[in-house]
Amino acid sequence: MKKHFPEFLATFIVVFCGTGSIIINQISGGVIGHAGIATTFGLVIMAMVYAFPKAQFNPAVSLSLALFRMLGKEDAAKNIVFQVAGAFAASALLKMLFPEAQTLGATVPSGTDMQSFVLEILLMFFLILSALKVGEYTKEIQAFTGVVVGGVVLLEAMFAGPISGASMNPARSLAPAVLSGNMDSIWIYLTAPFIGSIAAFTIWKWLKKT
Repeated sequence: MKKHFPEFLATFIVVFCGTGSIIINQISGGVIGHAGIATTFGLVIMAMVYAFPKAQFNPAVSLSLALFRMLGKEDAAKNIVFQVAGAFAASALLKMLFPEAQTLGATVPSGTDMQSFVLEILLMFFLILSALKVGEYTKEIQAFTGVVVGGVVLLEAMFAGPISGASMNPARSLAPAVLSGNMDSIWIYLTAPFIGSIAAFTIWKWLKKT
């Protein structure tokens, strides 16, 4: 359990801070704002990359690592269980703290489902490919992985958040959707990140062979 607990803790912190910023923005009349929400997600993910460098805190990443034999299947499965548990714990606490929050920061498309589906695939693809490419270089460059990952999340949340919610994480979307009962279009966020992540790993592997 101790081996996989960082997945629970990192995912808990990401969901608590990220969706918490959405909730607080809603109940405070927009004090945080869209830019503030995007920045919150970027900063908390950057912090977690450095705090727990071996954790994935994202089911799509864990599954991709297992598919490409970079992580054992059993470890990947346990990581996903702990990630989902961490997300639900964070959303449950937010629901207790802010009972007036109707959506708990759930990701809901503002346009068509297909529009958000394509966006979420591309957002995840860009994010994972960026992280994988940074990991190829020297230790000095790899030291900036957290900055790059957090920066890409901030960038993508900034421009795509108003349309798709810029989830890029099935656990982050599933927990608030279930606990708020807002399950509309949840299929997007439970499929697109996996497709984008697997595509990123595939392209990365192919580029390394050339």
